[in-house]
This record gives sequence, C-alpha cells and structure tokens, in this order.
Amino acid sequence: MSPFLAEITGTALLIILGDGVVANVLLEKSKGKNGGWISITFGWAIAVFTGVYATAAASGGHLNPAVSLGFAVEGSFDWGLVPAYMLAQVIGAMLGALIVWISYRQHFDETLDADAKLAVFCTAPAIRNPFYNMITEIVGTFVLVLGALLLSKPDMKLGALDALPIALLVLGIGLSLGGPTGYAINPARDLGPRIVHAFIPIKGKRDSDWGYAWVPVLGPFAGGALAALVFKFVLS
Repeated sequence: MSPFLAEITGTALLIILGDGVVANVLLEKSKGKNGGWISITFGWAIAVFTGVYATAAASGGHLNPAVSLGFAVEGSFDWGLVPAYMLAQVIGAMLGALIVWISYRQHFDETLDADAKLAVFCTAPAIRNPFYNMITEIVGTFVLVLGALLLSKPDMKLGALDALPIALLVLGIGLSLGGPTGYAINPARDLGPRIVHAFIPIKGKRDSDWGYAWVPVLGPFAGGALAALVFKFVLS
C-alpha cells in the first residue's frame, strides 16, 4: 500500500470509529444513547489505535496534519511529503464521516437537536472564547505531538503494539483536556467531517459553524510545530 493510500485508509478508520462513537452516544434511538464522555474518549482512543496500527508500516500512521507538520519541523519527515499527507488525511476524514452518516442515517432523522448532529462531525467549545479555545487546542496538540516524538525513539519497542502508547496518550488528553473544546487536536479530523456536514442532506441540520472552524485547524498546527521545536532544541 502506498503511503498516500495508507493515510487515506487510516484516517478514514479513525473517523469511522471516532465519529461513530459520538453518533452512538448522541443520536436518538441509538443503543449507546447517553453513554457519556468516558465512552467517547475510549472510543476515540480505540480509533487512534486502529488507524495507527493499520498504517504504521506503510506511512508511519500520522493520520493528522499536525503530526506530519511536527515531524517535518523536527527533521525526521520529508517536507516534500507533507502536502500529500495532509491532503490524504483530509480525504480520509471526509470518507470516514460520510460512512458514519450512512450508518446512522435513520438516527440522524430521528434526532431533533441540530447541535448534536453537528457534534457527530466536528468539535465545538463548551464556552466560546476563541483565545482560550486556541490555547486549549494548542496545549492538547502539543502534548500529543511531543508524546509522539518521544515515543518514536524509544529504547524498547513494542512491535505490533507500538500504536498502543499513542492511543493511551489520546485517551489521557481526552480525559484531561477534552472538556473545553472537545479536543480536536487534529485539523483533518475536524475539517474533513465539517465539510461533509456542510454538503450532505441531513434532515433538520444547522449551519456548520464555520466561524469557529479555524480554531481546531490553526490551534493543532501551532501546537504541533511548538512541540517539534521543544523536542528538537530542548529534549533531543
């Protein structure tokens, strides 16, 4: 499998399982309705593990433009591959979101809460303040990318389970830092599904909240680049 196709596939898996658990918890008449935040954070951790595990050998299992940017800034990833990886990640995220919508189509129709429908696809702040929302996304992504850089050069390898530490790190970020913004920590994870929400015919949907959309894109990019600089000049 080519790295480009691997990133599409891995990111699609990430979103199918990640957005899927949100749909299961939020949408009406789903068997997982009201499953709560713990269900969502564990679901996203499993989504990350699955996507990274499936694609690590072919592409490195980035699945996240902030990770690709961070590794390029740190120097262990070719800058020439960054645009292709980012495009693949957004395409994969869009495909994953489309599959979630098809899978839960009847439940979207049964759900009257337009905000809940949007939340299946993308993040929104609990308290809307762009400055603090940006800080939260920067901090969360800083932790993710710094952890990924540290874990990419361990003295001991876990073989096929190398994806597990990243999944546990994402679980920890969700449980600790996810409350203010829903922890996008991944521009493709938020932007790709938001684009899908804007164009597919969802019954009773609201706007796609493009006024907030720049925060979960720019915040993770800033956090990823900052983590790479700290790793390169302080910790390496």
